[in-house]
Amino acid sequence: MHNRAPPAGRPRPGDPSMLRPDETSAAPSAPAPVVPGLPFTARTLLAPMEGVTAPAFRDLVLARHAPEDLGGAFTEFVRVVDRPVAHKEIKKHLGEARFPIPVGVQLMGRDEPGVEGSARHVADLGVPVCDLNFGCPARGALKGCAGAAALEDPAGLERVVAAAVRGVEGRIPVTAKIRAGFEHARDVEVLARAAESGGAALLTIHCRTRREGYQPEVDWTRSARAVGAVSIPVAGNGSAWVHADIARMREETGCAFVMTGRSALADPWVFSGRSVPRDEAARVLAEYGDTLLALGAPAKAAVGRIKQLLGYWTAGGLVTSEEERTAWLRRTDFAAFLDDVRTLAGAGAGHGVPR
Repeated sequence: MHNRAPPAGRPRPGDPSMLRPDETSAAPSAPAPVVPGLPFTARTLLAPMEGVTAPAFRDLVLARHAPEDLGGAFTEFVRVVDRPVAHKEIKKHLGEARFPIPVGVQLMGRDEPGVEGSARHVADLGVPVCDLNFGCPARGALKGCAGAAALEDPAGLERVVAAAVRGVEGRIPVTAKIRAGFEHARDVEVLARAAESGGAALLTIHCRTRREGYQPEVDWTRSARAVGAVSIPVAGNGSAWVHADIARMREETGCAFVMTGRSALADPWVFSGRSVPRDEAARVLAEYGDTLLALGAPAKAAVGRIKQLLGYWTAGGLVTSEEERTAWLRRTDFAAFLDDVRTLAGAGAGHGVPR
């Protein structure tokens, strides 16, 4: 069992070229993939997170890593209901920036024709990988028998994977992300084999069950069990909070890749292990807020997204105590909040937190 709380994060900026999705979806040249048949350039992956890995945040992380440090990322899940998701919607989730680090599209749904058509559209756009979400524990997903609900029906999970594989027509790999189970973790091997039998080229396992949600305790042996059950590569996911945890998870589980999510909210440099100064850490928050404002978000919404990061933040010594964290999170003057973040971004290491 592992119970780790977050701490801090080294990259070389990945120089993105700004290309419109309707011009080309090809990324700048990148290193050769580390595993044949998969596009990933390193053994680390940024997890898809609803309400987080939209382009505004995802691009900030990608721009701060070289492809040798961060091997791939994914969109937020794109919900499939009863028809294929339109090209336009997929493009919106991809955003306009292109990086040497590959970005896949994650689909979530149980309607097999809809998933098949959506996966075809993902491949049409030249996206390097199509991922399937079988792990979201949110009530909305469960109500639609999607996300983690699929964990109660391994045969159905296999059919959905097979539908996506038919859709991409061999042009790109299909990957699947599961939890260790719905109510319990006794069937990890069954679920892993179902994804493999459906044609998944990679299985990511979040080692908590749906019932366990995001509880602090995790059991990495569940990932090791999945590795032992299938012949395809496995990515481990769950409480790799700091850079050193990534190597440790691979060692202890045998996983080919490690996917991290909330640790990138705490420290966007977690994949490289770079320690950044206070002002550089603040610049990420300032840039994030200004990007959201430029996209039309009101100040309250932009501050809300920054607070979402500050709830975990460890990078740059920007938050030095839980009292300081609470003070940031309780602030309600949104314009002053944004101004203070911008001030910190230009202040250098010797300046304190504006109040």
